[in-house]
Amino acid sequence: MSAGGGTKAVVAALAANLGIATTKFIAAALSGSSSMLAEAIHSVADSGNQVLLLFGGKRAQRAATPQHPFGYGRERYIYSFIVSIVLFSVGGLFALYEAYHKWHDPHPITAWAWLPIAVLVVSIILEGLSFRTAIKESNLIRGRVSWVQFIRRAKAPELPVVLLEDLGALIGLVFALFGVSMTLLTDDGRWDAAGTAMIGVLLVAIAVVLAVETKSLLLGESATDTDVAAIERAILAGDEAERIIHMRTLHLGPEELLVAAKIAIRHEDSADHIAHGIDTIEQRIRAAVPIARVIYLEPDIYEAGRQPKPAVEEH
Repeated sequence: MSAGGGTKAVVAALAANLGIATTKFIAAALSGSSSMLAEAIHSVADSGNQVLLLFGGKRAQRAATPQHPFGYGRERYIYSFIVSIVLFSVGGLFALYEAYHKWHDPHPITAWAWLPIAVLVVSIILEGLSFRTAIKESNLIRGRVSWVQFIRRAKAPELPVVLLEDLGALIGLVFALFGVSMTLLTDDGRWDAAGTAMIGVLLVAIAVVLAVETKSLLLGESATDTDVAAIERAILAGDEAERIIHMRTLHLGPEELLVAAKIAIRHEDSADHIAHGIDTIEQRIRAAVPIARVIYLEPDIYEAGRQPKPAVEEH
């Protein structure tokens, strides 16, 4: 990943989850708490997800080939989509299954009764530190948009994924703490099952949000409104083009943007003048929006009554 902040947040989350998963498994084995077991599996799933994000970021850096002339930038989106599937299946569905099993065979926590409480409190502290790192790195690129808009509009998938995973982990730990505490106070194992079920529902919900947002990136998203405006200003900054007839943008990866535009030129312009003008416009676009690495400009004569051909024909 070229975005150092995203890598830092992923590594921080991975380190926290590996340590937390180990302690959760020990506490689950000693106490028999289903909430602890669900949280342990949750941490394992999160750790695997962070490895997938790092692996996807590494593979996305491969150079373009004749078979993939636009490079492998979108591979980061593919691995982020796999993350949502892992979180849904390994984390959410397992927790729901464990809750169903515990509800029909409830038993109180007897051995090492207060160990899960200690583990959960420590886990909340560690997850909080990881979440703080993700928030800090996200704020460097979030700007003034809200957190919901940042999750929905971010083109680099790593930070939104880590943010949602860490938020889900913190809420899940609170659910587990509630289930375990109520089980210890009432000697009724159904509270443990209820906490496990809440964890499962939470993980499934987060996985669905990640899948929807990542699917949009896989299908191909345009540049942000800010980048589109900057590109339009760059095209019209000189006298090479009279106007933009139409323009399309597409993210080939988080840090690679394709720009295709049809620009209006003057009738009397020579071929040499047009070619030089296009080169000048491309330089201005790259200066204004550095991630605009693939640019196609088509010169044309503008006619007021002619409508541009739509990007997708209607059938």
